[in-house]
Amino acid sequence: MERERLDYLVARQAGVSRSMALSLVEGGAVKVDGKTKTKPSQKFDLNSKLDIDMPKHKPSPLKLEVIYEDDDCVVINKPAGVLVHSKGAFNIESTVASWLLPKVKGFDKNNNRAGIVHRLDRGTSGVMLCAKNPEALSFFQKQFSSRKVIKKYVAVIEGNLEPAEAVIDIPIERNPKDPKRFKVSMNGKYAKTAYKIQKIFTYAGHEYSLLSLTPKTGRTHQLRVHLKHMKHPIIGDDFYDGKKADRLYLHALSLEITLPGGKREVFTADLPSVFNKPKISSDG
Repeated sequence: MERERLDYLVARQAGVSRSMALSLVEGGAVKVDGKTKTKPSQKFDLNSKLDIDMPKHKPSPLKLEVIYEDDDCVVINKPAGVLVHSKGAFNIESTVASWLLPKVKGFDKNNNRAGIVHRLDRGTSGVMLCAKNPEALSFFQKQFSSRKVIKKYVAVIEGNLEPAEAVIDIPIERNPKDPKRFKVSMNGKYAKTAYKIQKIFTYAGHEYSLLSLTPKTGRTHQLRVHLKHMKHPIIGDDFYDGKKADRLYLHALSLEITLPGGKREVFTADLPSVFNKPKISSDG
């Protein structure tokens, strides 16, 4: 019978993030077949009966930097570490979606991702566009699906890539052995990323490269998987073999899109100063 880590089981059954599931397990809030279990890595059958004592408190409100706002949308500078939306009915941590909720109209009140046009990974900071009504949401999503949105990112890697400027044109698919991760595969979906080294610098005895990245497609984890394939994973991306650090060194620098009124706009979020001084963990 197939078995899985307890924190993964909790995340799936409770509809919460893995980090929240980890906290629940370690905090003694999870019972398996009536017995409290506190080791997240312990494996159990997929059909194990879990009793989860969910926190009763409401999430603390987020304070997010607003780059732009009108009647149809709001553009924010998402901090690293903030989840875009909860993965189920429970919402026990503050998310972009919960922050957005008072601003939206016309959505199903039970929709836990109302107004979310596109995602940024939890660890990624930077420009993120949200819609305030279903009509604007559809208008923006059509531009994403037809690849009429121009997104630019900045990442920090250790060492430097050769050549200094190129296009990574390699398909990506979900890893069947670990569905939360993706991998390069000739059987995967078309994925294309343009990169260019902006500068090479030395900090604390290590050489780093600051890369500009322009995804031509929008596959999940695309930038992270492509750079891992190039043997230069993003600093802080231990999910894809990057050096452990204080954060994921990936930032959504700008987003160019057409607003419902027809005006083409470019929204930007300043690069965090820490990108020039990456903090690698001692065990990274």
